[in-house]
Amino acid sequence: MPELTLTTSAAAGLRVDALVVGVHEGQRGGPVLADGGLEAAVASRLAKVATALGATGAREQVVRLPGGDGVAAPLVLAVGLGPLPGRRRRELGLEAEVLRRAAGAAVRALAGSARVAIALPAPDSAAVAAVCEGALLGSYAFTRYRRASSDAQQAPVASVTVVSPVAREAAARAAADRARALGASVALVRDLVNTPPSDLPPRALAEAARTAVEGLPVEVEVLDEKVLRRRGFGGITGVGQGSANPPRLVRLSYTGGGPDAPHLALVGKGITFDSGGLSLKPPASMITMKCDMGGAAAVLGAVLAIARLGLPLRVTGWMPLAENMPSGSAIRPSDVLTIYGGRTVEVLNTDAEGRLVLADAIVAACEEQPDVLLDTATLTGAQLVALGSRTGAVMGNNDDLRAAVVEAADSAGEAMWPMPLPDELRKSMDSAVADIANMGDRYGGMLVAGLFLREFVADGVPWAHLDIAGPAFNEGDPYGYTPKGGTGASVRTLVAVAERLAQGQLPR
Repeated sequence: MPELTLTTSAAAGLRVDALVVGVHEGQRGGPVLADGGLEAAVASRLAKVATALGATGAREQVVRLPGGDGVAAPLVLAVGLGPLPGRRRRELGLEAEVLRRAAGAAVRALAGSARVAIALPAPDSAAVAAVCEGALLGSYAFTRYRRASSDAQQAPVASVTVVSPVAREAAARAAADRARALGASVALVRDLVNTPPSDLPPRALAEAARTAVEGLPVEVEVLDEKVLRRRGFGGITGVGQGSANPPRLVRLSYTGGGPDAPHLALVGKGITFDSGGLSLKPPASMITMKCDMGGAAAVLGAVLAIARLGLPLRVTGWMPLAENMPSGSAIRPSDVLTIYGGRTVEVLNTDAEGRLVLADAIVAACEEQPDVLLDTATLTGAQLVALGSRTGAVMGNNDDLRAAVVEAADSAGEAMWPMPLPDELRKSMDSAVADIANMGDRYGGMLVAGLFLREFVADGVPWAHLDIAGPAFNEGDPYGYTPKGGTGASVRTLVAVAERLAQGQLPR
């Protein structure tokens, strides 16, 4: 992650390798340079050059311009900000997500430049926060496995300076600190998701959690397969029994604030590789299944960010980890598992394994009577069918909490959409031999999975479920601040929810 600094200095005089400016779509005569603190003559010249080089101001379009003639940087990068804000929007400023994506697209395009200054419109701390977040998220690169091709890869930007008239204010500095915490957590989650599953079995992911919290006020407890079996975690041990790599359950604990501080429980699905088990997936569907631990990684990332920010609340993070593999010891369709707490589940499809490990962790989390419980998981292919690859789903047993989570996601720049849990679908999971089956009606499969999880939430615990099957892994081209591969989806939403809970702004 690059070094991040703020400055009130004139953007044109900064001695950096590249200067980023914003460009709006103009109503007449080409694009219009956004207000980034440049002198009028310099801005006018750059606007003319940008027009000549094909800049339109379309969002996230990047066009390289020569520096010089009033600009100390040898290179100017014009990044599109979309239409000019109307009068009302001008009063409010640009939307935060527009700034995040523009900063991310610019820093991503400037890989190979060591020092970059960003002079996008940042008149207040909220805009500073968006620019800083976008720049740090956009700088990400996963190079661990580059060998012969490493020389062909341009190094990510090493230093980012954000220009703002409020750079010296405490609120702007706090915004930059928050961006650093989020950026570090999202980068870790992306690294974990991108790591090949042969190098990240449950044991290794548990150890990665131990390493990540070193130096932070976070306690880690890891339960191995023997303890899990003895204590009755039948979902985690059942899913993991087909693999040569035994399962784990990681519990993270952070305590901030006083004895009356609210308690947030976070649970994340941690299937380090999902073959589907004996209900084997088609080969093409397995290629991205290293991302099936994205929910557990997001919980780890969120707890780290919360601890770094010192939020005044208690947080427990639960990471149920298993590898879902076919073998002579794997669970079979029609087997019955006993979930932690005693409820039994008939396994109709071994590829519906995420809900089994989540059920164990949800019951365990509820034993501590949290004020709010959230789970996040790459849970169903039905989520992609319903909402596509960039929008996650939010379900829950409390409409006010569900709405608050969606609002927090929106403020954080993560697309989430509220979805129902129709009671009529619950009957489709009735089992002739157990308390519930792990599959139900094929239509509304995302909702059926949510209804299954609801069965394991204790009465009186407000709960929301985030299905991030699509957003957790980008199979397409990079865009904005989002790279190809692991995205770190839901980390920023979980942190935003924690901040609201700490401030008393969340239903409990």
